[in-house]
Amino acid sequence: MSIKSTVLGFPRMGSDRQLKKLVEKFWAGKATEQELVEGSKQLRADHWALQKQYGLTEVPAGDFSYYDHVLDAAFAVGIIPERYQQLDTVGTQAYFAMARGLQNKSIGIDVPSLEMKKWFDTNYHFMVPEIADNQKFVLHSTKVVDEYKEARALGYTARPVVLGPVSLLALSKTAKGSSTKPLEQLASLVPVYVELLSQLAAAGAEWVQMDEPVLALDLDAAVYKAAFEQAYSEFAKIDGLKYLLTSYFNRLGENLAWAATLPVHGIHLDLVRGSADLDTALATIPEDKIISAGLINGRNIWKANLGEQLAVLNKVISARAPGRVWVSSSCSLLHSPHSLQPEVGHLDEETLGWLSFAEEKVEEVATLAAAAADPTTVQAKLQVNAANVASRKSSERITRPAVQQRLAALDRSFYTRKAPFTERQTLQRAALKLPLFPTTTIGSFPQTAEVRKARAQFRKGALAEAEYTEYLEAETRKCIEWQDQIGLDVLVHGEFERTDMVEFFGENLEGFVFTKKGWVQSYGSRCVKPPVIFGDVSRPKAMTVDVAKFAQSCSASKPVKGMLTGPVTILKWSFVRDDQPLSQTAGQIALAIRDEVVDLEAAGIKVIQVDEPAIREGLPLRKADYAAYLEWSVDVFRLATTGVSNQTQIHTHFCYSDFNEIFTAIQNLDADVITIENSKSDLKLLGALETHGYAAEIGPGLYDIHSPRVPSVEEMTARFAALQKYIPAENLWANPDCGLKTRGWPEVKESLENLVAVAVNARRQHQA
Repeated sequence: MSIKSTVLGFPRMGSDRQLKKLVEKFWAGKATEQELVEGSKQLRADHWALQKQYGLTEVPAGDFSYYDHVLDAAFAVGIIPERYQQLDTVGTQAYFAMARGLQNKSIGIDVPSLEMKKWFDTNYHFMVPEIADNQKFVLHSTKVVDEYKEARALGYTARPVVLGPVSLLALSKTAKGSSTKPLEQLASLVPVYVELLSQLAAAGAEWVQMDEPVLALDLDAAVYKAAFEQAYSEFAKIDGLKYLLTSYFNRLGENLAWAATLPVHGIHLDLVRGSADLDTALATIPEDKIISAGLINGRNIWKANLGEQLAVLNKVISARAPGRVWVSSSCSLLHSPHSLQPEVGHLDEETLGWLSFAEEKVEEVATLAAAAADPTTVQAKLQVNAANVASRKSSERITRPAVQQRLAALDRSFYTRKAPFTERQTLQRAALKLPLFPTTTIGSFPQTAEVRKARAQFRKGALAEAEYTEYLEAETRKCIEWQDQIGLDVLVHGEFERTDMVEFFGENLEGFVFTKKGWVQSYGSRCVKPPVIFGDVSRPKAMTVDVAKFAQSCSASKPVKGMLTGPVTILKWSFVRDDQPLSQTAGQIALAIRDEVVDLEAAGIKVIQVDEPAIREGLPLRKADYAAYLEWSVDVFRLATTGVSNQTQIHTHFCYSDFNEIFTAIQNLDADVITIENSKSDLKLLGALETHGYAAEIGPGLYDIHSPRVPSVEEMTARFAALQKYIPAENLWANPDCGLKTRGWPEVKESLENLVAVAVNARRQHQA
């Protein structure tokens, strides 16, 4: 008996972030489009070879992307909004403009990018397609066909990966000025998919992986069952193609009953996050359909317990006819770092034995398939795996009794400020003396090549600690003096000492380890290197106090914010231990941040920001699970921030969210000021404000920092005027959407000067 082994997708960036470097060279004009094409082709070939080398019997094709797979899917079927039609839609100009915006004043081009949102409950971001009432769907790109042909020409058994039409439309939004819901245009889209799938059939494809991740969500069964039947009944008419209906990140739940009846030839089950589906799935999915068992976690970095997962696989096999079971990753390995190889010699042997990155996960999939066929062929691998799993369970490094006891001993007084917001606001206004419409930024300033070089030299020992500190202080002083000069009201130190807003804190907390090259894609060419939380978390010493004190000393008259990352974001943007509830790990992190907040206040810092951009991202995919998550996520933020006096102003920041679902939770955080992503989402925040109201102070972002374009004063003035209709003037702040780390100084300076002008003009108009 042989079992097909495969994965749903593989990381795109390469072992040394080759794609990031290639794409950024292209954007900078230092590489041609042909060089981009050829370099990407080589990267795909390398990744297929690696998967074959580890023993997979089939590889995915079409999972590669220059920027984002949802953008690729939209571009392929002609969802190119009118503002990009003036650009080159054959090459990459329009594609990258949709991703990043494009501003070239010399030729009169100034177009913003599409909206960006989090991909379900991950830290990956996708570009949101915009669909107009008069949308004309056409087959604009055959990227997936071309990449399938590449794989086949290299001798691989490949399976094209296509984002399904129902999910594509469900993840899209109605374009400005239009009223038709995207899903209502399914009938017009299906023929284009038929054309694409027919080309795949003609190219020799046998199976197509149809990704329909919306099946993991709460759906209106009547609407979505009809939509899926409408699309897939047409696809079933294409001779020679078989479809693997693929969903991930959660259980299918009540959607399974009707999804199992669709005219597809196989169904993928995420048996890591959706394991509760298994018994129902075995009873419900017709026996003539393949079951793809997603048994290797694509979202975390711990070695799978192959003994346990083999038992699950054998259960599936025993319930199906021979040849009707595949073994796979739970989801695409896009969310995993590339390989453990660079970590050899960097991480200690014990920790290394606990981990599994994308390459290793590929091997785990192949090992499971081999073990199901004949365990004796991989007995040595299974024994090593069992030893590593046992090592992690028994390691004394995992548990710190003092940390657990401190968290267990807390009472509710630790979760409440000393006075309600209205009283705190009066005291803070007297202490801070800020003008109407105060201006600030979210925290970070550009991490230039010089900053990164100095950090690298310091870490290599080529720059002494005293020299590095002197360099950072010089950069901090320049940054603060410039902010003061242009008229910003609440300043930041720029975060030049930090590689990443989570990694920095993890490096200063116990219970974390750090990889050398554990990069994962966040959006576009932006990669992050999440820390690994392996054990109980505590703060051995102050982390930011000295830097904050120095930064405040650089400004005699204006407050400089203490900048911290909140417990939920540290949790969500790390690879987290899976041997205790997330709420317990988050509580431990919250206590560490609480200690830092209290120390910052004692050092004279009057404004402290505790960022929680990931709080919406952490919201479970099913509404039945919302309440429990929101209760503990609010609790840990309050635990982190309620140890200060009423005069100390607590800020927090959120981004990329549909806020209506969590607005009550945002209110319950009891922060004094929130800054919030707004510009990329067509001011959807205003709808939430109108529905729920917000009594505290708030700074909705006035411009998108993820694009290099510079917003005009007029553009931001219009946005600020709209906000004033919903937010009292005395509670409204002016700020960008997010931190400025990834931007260049020229665009940052011009953008912030324009932002300050907007606030100054608004003050004059308000006083008139």
